[in-house]
Amino acid sequence: MDTASEQIWHDYHDRLKGFVAARVNDPAETEDLLQEIFLRIHRHIDSVDNAERLQGWLYRIARNAVIDHYRRRRPTVDLPDDLQTPETGDADVHRELEGCLGPMISALPEPYHRAVQLTELDGLTQQELADREGLSLSGAKSRVQRGRAMIKSMMLDCCHFEFDQQGRVIDYTGKVDSCGPRCGSCS
Repeated sequence: MDTASEQIWHDYHDRLKGFVAARVNDPAETEDLLQEIFLRIHRHIDSVDNAERLQGWLYRIARNAVIDHYRRRRPTVDLPDDLQTPETGDADVHRELEGCLGPMISALPEPYHRAVQLTELDGLTQQELADREGLSLSGAKSRVQRGRAMIKSMMLDCCHFEFDQQGRVIDYTGKVDSCGPRCGSCS
């Protein structure tokens, strides 16, 4: 160890240990992190130009080491071997749900029915909808969003959905009494 590293060890060991211990509850992990921190300090001590900024630099190294420690500890989930890919399992669910959209869009009140029909089924952008209907862009966006919210409400009244961690639909079951004529795929 060179003189600068030894001096830093002597001056900052207890303070950095307290800093790390306050963020890591395991004394053994605290010691391991402290060793890693001082190794980083030793490797990069030559990059410190201004001695007045030394303390901030040391604590930044310590903070980053603690962050790295928690990143490494993130739990991993083992995926089952028979996991369906979105292209196979989810695509079937999405195709089935598309059958619900037509009747639900038809059930929307007129300004929302037309806005959702043109953007979601006919493929117009919201700007094209605004131009076609003589609306401002914000007015067109509002109609589409309100129509989507109405459809979401209808779908949640009609079916119970199961979502993956990213919020995508992976399965659904019909609420038999709720669907009525709006959705033919649940009954």
